[in-house]
Amino acid sequence: MFIHARPGSALLLAALLCCAAVSAQQNTPPNQTANRTSYLDVVVTPKSVPPVVLQQQDFTLVDNKSPRSITSFHVVNGREAPIEVIVVIDAVNAAFRNVAYEREQVDSFLRAEGGHLAYPVAIAFFTDKGTQLLGDFSSDGNALGTLLDGENTPLRFITRGSGIYGAADRLQLSLQALDQLLTGEAQRPGRKIMVWLSPGWPLLSGPHVELDAKERQKIFGDIVKLSTELLQARVTLYSVNPAVGASESLSRLAYYKEFLKGVSKPSQVNLGNLALQVLAVQSGGLALNSSNDLAAVVRQCVDDATPYYEISFDQPVAEKPDEYHQLEFKLDKPGLAARTRQAYYAQPPPN
Repeated sequence: MFIHARPGSALLLAALLCCAAVSAQQNTPPNQTANRTSYLDVVVTPKSVPPVVLQQQDFTLVDNKSPRSITSFHVVNGREAPIEVIVVIDAVNAAFRNVAYEREQVDSFLRAEGGHLAYPVAIAFFTDKGTQLLGDFSSDGNALGTLLDGENTPLRFITRGSGIYGAADRLQLSLQALDQLLTGEAQRPGRKIMVWLSPGWPLLSGPHVELDAKERQKIFGDIVKLSTELLQARVTLYSVNPAVGASESLSRLAYYKEFLKGVSKPSQVNLGNLALQVLAVQSGGLALNSSNDLAAVVRQCVDDATPYYEISFDQPVAEKPDEYHQLEFKLDKPGLAARTRQAYYAQPPPN
């Protein structure tokens, strides 16, 4: 890797890729051949009151521009929805002074409505010491708030001001944290909403960054693995920037959009394809910026989850490893749009 703007940083980023944020030893995603049925959680917008209830015949699933059969269809409404919510407090990428604000606002979210949460919630604390779940999933927001109040925010050794070295370390830790959480959630049934409170992870991409073929292959492996884990764990990811400062330009806030298009081969990738906001949008979630009321934005993410449509389909047998498939739902109703994960990577049968 060669970075014209920062002599010597090329070696650092090459080392980052070599030590594997997610998939350095192997790029093969978890085995999908035993059961090729995949579940998509589809949100239809704009929402109305009372909600418009659609039928299976109103949906057409398009896979790589070709219609694919829907194998099951279920409408899920209200608080009986089998949803779990994970709120991640990011103390690695957020400015240290903002972490206290995040905690205060999460506490307000938990204790609203007398602490009666619509769905079971778990709080994850992400620091440069690792990722810790505070207790288990609970619908008792007051109990979760008490757990959060008793958790000390540790001092960080990696800061946002540590230059390219700190940025590379923060990116690696962030990808490892997401991988760890997804691995745990894959063991739990049902749909999950993961709300990640963070200004985003370092993109480490730009016009002065060049990657060689080996580095692109490693990044592509991470993209495939995280995409597959999000699908298999049925996690919809929401990225929430907790504190948008006046100094942050609109162009900087929107830079992640340069990497939203899915990648089908290693030659297309950049490190920006692993951005938190990119993974969120591609999972069917949203990338949001907070106002002064972060608790309200967290509630917005949770409320966005329902009603939804649980739709399954059978993945085709791939002709090659990591075969890219773009997904789209077309609706037979004017004025409505369906949002779900945007793509998946299919695998050939085992030898």
